[in-house]
Amino acid sequence: MSENVVYIGSKPVLAYVTAIMTSVSKDTKEVVLKARGRAISIAVDAAEVTRNRYMRDLKTSVSIGTEKMQSEDGRNRNVSTIQITLSKSPEAKKPRGREPTTQAE
Repeated sequence: MSENVVYIGSKPVLAYVTAIMTSVSKDTKEVVLKARGRAISIAVDAAEVTRNRYMRDLKTSVSIGTEKMQSEDGRNRNVSTIQITLSKSPEAKKPRGREPTTQAE
């Protein structure tokens, strides 16, 4: 199974929401968001907007970590990372909306 990955950067949140919805609507049932540093908050926002507004049947799994990177001046820095896995789940919340009404005849 190939892994659908969306790398999060500095684009607007809705650009990533669109990418998530496109990835999940294909034949796959899960998508992985990867971000580090300042982009972590954008990744969380994109996952929550997708889950709360558009696709309420998504289940989340979060993994955090740290990477060592070398800065421009040659020193080592620790950079925080996050990996959010969104997967379709039949037991997750159903979409919001009005229940169909039946009229008495």
